[in-house]
Amino acid sequence: MSKKHDAIVVGAGSMGMSAGYELAKRGADTLLIDAFDPPHGEGSHHGEPRLIRHAYDGGPAYVSLALRADDKWRQLEEVSGHKLLERSGVLNMADVSVYDFRVRRADAESQGVKAEWLTGEEIRRRWPEVNVPDEFGGMYEPNAGYLYSERCISAYKELALRAGAKLAANTFVLDLRVEKDGSVTILTKDGSYNAERVILSAGAWFRTLQPFLSLPIRPVRKVVGWFETSGLSLNEGVFPGFTIGTKRGSYYGFPSIGGAGVKIGRHDGGVPWEPGKDLHPFGSYPEDEGDLRKALETFLPKAAGKLLRSAVCKYELTPDEHFIIDSHPLYPNVVVAGGFSGHGYKFSSAVGEILADLALNGDTSWDISPFRISRFSAATSSGQSHTS
Repeated sequence: MSKKHDAIVVGAGSMGMSAGYELAKRGADTLLIDAFDPPHGEGSHHGEPRLIRHAYDGGPAYVSLALRADDKWRQLEEVSGHKLLERSGVLNMADVSVYDFRVRRADAESQGVKAEWLTGEEIRRRWPEVNVPDEFGGMYEPNAGYLYSERCISAYKELALRAGAKLAANTFVLDLRVEKDGSVTILTKDGSYNAERVILSAGAWFRTLQPFLSLPIRPVRKVVGWFETSGLSLNEGVFPGFTIGTKRGSYYGFPSIGGAGVKIGRHDGGVPWEPGKDLHPFGSYPEDEGDLRKALETFLPKAAGKLLRSAVCKYELTPDEHFIIDSHPLYPNVVVAGGFSGHGYKFSSAVGEILADLALNGDTSWDISPFRISRFSAATSSGQSHTS
């Protein structure tokens, strides 16, 4: 016989763990199920840190969501007693023929976001460590910064369990079945569980939930590296987080934190990956280190020292790189959160709140119109059980 709960969250990573805390805090008997034991290195949340910015591309819905997420992170810091957010500032730089940051200016300013708009010359003068040509432009957000991603998940986990949530770790979902009463039964290797409300937040593992739910989410192998710096000018407390947009690729990075070296990753590109397949280690492809080093040599030459550390992670990409936050097309009591496309972590505190709203109330006051499943004509759902 299935164990019954008010709500079950499948996938207890960044979005799922946040949602689990929100559900338990509101009094719902909540079960979190994860194929591993979060925080872990099998998803998209490891390899600290993660940028948080507010003057965001994609329209006012993103800016509002980023500001709400910032509020929620500060609340989590207060309740958990853990330091989670550093306001280092974030310097965004790009070839203006590729991207002009001024397009988001109206959305940002209308919601009170502080940002400075810079020329390439102004960037070089203010941060002598940066080597950008005159055709570059920049946007600096002084109130932006970075999150300690694994600490954040640990804090949510601690608070969710304290609020009464249960966690079934190292538990792989084998099947999902909708019962005659509309509730959902989830079969795992350790038994079955049933709930009236279910949240699916499986990250790069969404394809394992087919055919119950088929979404245009493409998992991609990504890499990051930490590089030795010369001098102290690229250290935390001195240098901001950063992004770099060029005709040959886009990158993001962080100052050297605790002497770990400047962390840098490439946002575009990557190698396709399938759940259950081997995730090739860093260095399996020449571009793993080559692309990152080339970007540093070009734009941050003082950070192009010895590779100190590396990590491999996963993106979960939708075709338009916008999120999916919606109810299942056939079952309104099943809520879906996926496709966070390499830029979703910063929003997870607010997304958890929205997922709890949708699961418990069937609606949310937040504008999620850009994130509806219906924008993908190819998205299909059979509602059948599945076995992976």
